[in-house]
Amino acid sequence: MAQENAWRLVRQGALVGTVVVTETDFPWLRGRFVAEPAFAEVKPWFDEVLALVESNDFERVDAAYDRIPRELTLVSPSGPVADFLLFIDGDEAWFRWSDEPIGE
Repeated sequence: MAQENAWRLVRQGALVGTVVVTETDFPWLRGRFVAEPAFAEVKPWFDEVLALVESNDFERVDAAYDRIPRELTLVSPSGPVADFLLFIDGDEAWFRWSDEPIGE
């Protein structure tokens, strides 16, 4: 896997999965998600967020999503990012990120 395209999702120092970026449509990046065994613990969080988005229940999306950046770290090829918005659906992932905390 090309290192410059690999973003790692980490929880308490353990690798949860890797996003291999295949498409950039600023500000979004898209790619193939390769889950590690640790992903099974957090997969329901991503599933819940997607279900809420698909049902247009946007009032509950933020509350459901909040635990993701609180519990997980997104690490770019050059190091951890300050904030991110990440969606995972099967082996697909799309995200945006910032060097500064978003919404604070």
